[in-house]
Amino acid sequence: MSLPPLVEPAAELTREEVNRYSRHLIIPDVGMAGQKRLKNAKVLCVGAGGLGSPALMYLAAAGVGTLGIIDFDVVDESNLQRQVIHRQSSLGMPKAESAAATVREINPLIDVVVHNVALDRDNVLEIFSGYDLILDGTDNFATRYMVNDAAVLLGKPYVWGSIYRFDGQASVFWAEHGPCYRCLYPEPPPPGMVPSCAEGGVLGVLCASIGSIQVNEAIKLLAGIGEPLVGRLMIYDALEMSYRTVKVRKDPECALCGKNPTITELMPDYEAFCGTVSEEASEAAKDSTISVHELKAMQDRGEDVFLVDVREPNEYEIVSIPGATLIPKGEFLNGSALERLPQDKKIVLHCKSGVRSAEALAVVKNAGFTDAVHVGGGVLAWVNQIDPSLPSY
Repeated sequence: MSLPPLVEPAAELTREEVNRYSRHLIIPDVGMAGQKRLKNAKVLCVGAGGLGSPALMYLAAAGVGTLGIIDFDVVDESNLQRQVIHRQSSLGMPKAESAAATVREINPLIDVVVHNVALDRDNVLEIFSGYDLILDGTDNFATRYMVNDAAVLLGKPYVWGSIYRFDGQASVFWAEHGPCYRCLYPEPPPPGMVPSCAEGGVLGVLCASIGSIQVNEAIKLLAGIGEPLVGRLMIYDALEMSYRTVKVRKDPECALCGKNPTITELMPDYEAFCGTVSEEASEAAKDSTISVHELKAMQDRGEDVFLVDVREPNEYEIVSIPGATLIPKGEFLNGSALERLPQDKKIVLHCKSGVRSAEALAVVKNAGFTDAVHVGGGVLAWVNQIDPSLPSY
């Protein structure tokens, strides 16, 4: 369905702006009025990573008058494979500052607002209130639910995208005209069910595919042209090179935007709502977590432990802790790994950061290996604290 323009047009375009945006101006659907609306628009991009990189660059090039960038992370080498807004010279810089520098190079005629902070329930409403539209480039469920809830409570459209390996999704959630994110996903998936890009990987160019679709939707909403993805979920498969859309209907029983909402303000703890690990895994790891220094001390003393790496084979090929045996987490969940565990050795589990190994630890303890432990921080902590000569990812 077509929607009215989200913002009013600016009073005028300067001669320099007319020259810069001329290819927009000669499109009948955009024209002078549409470009003036873009000039008058204020868009916040949540995250300056994989999706935020192409989104910010194309929003800037399109002439969106005010661009907000919120990100509290810093640029590291693993980002450069897909986060094209950053450069080799940006390593170690705050992502928001690095992204802002690139955006200003692309278009010095726009205003850039940097929010070099972590988005949380204490600041999200205040930050969002200064913008017309929210574009989400985050990669975790806790932030997505918080962004959606804040957008609904403030009555703002929320342009959403998601990427994983070769697959991408995009939609527009705007409770005043259609469903919100909770209508599509009332509850987050069980902990560990959906790997993050850091665990499962992502094709770098997929970020550009989905990020540019998000910008396309933002421009349509701001200028009031075309039919935005309100009430539709766009699904992209880069391997098959296929696009398809699925209708998403507003849920009359939605806890946030339904007829009788039970969520009328921000939730107190989105991390707890989404859960990084299951309650069972959290309980198993409570008194059974060791540091990488403790693991190194065990090895130096020659203790007879059975060190198990529960990551995937392709991760194991990148880097591994010396002496570790690879048994992927899936084999613990289906029970086939248990027959490979020795009865006469202490079982020590690890993964990339400690989340998957906690899940595997719960299975192992339930099987009777009561003295089993897992390594907090996983192989990343080993590289950072024990052997920095090893590669990281």
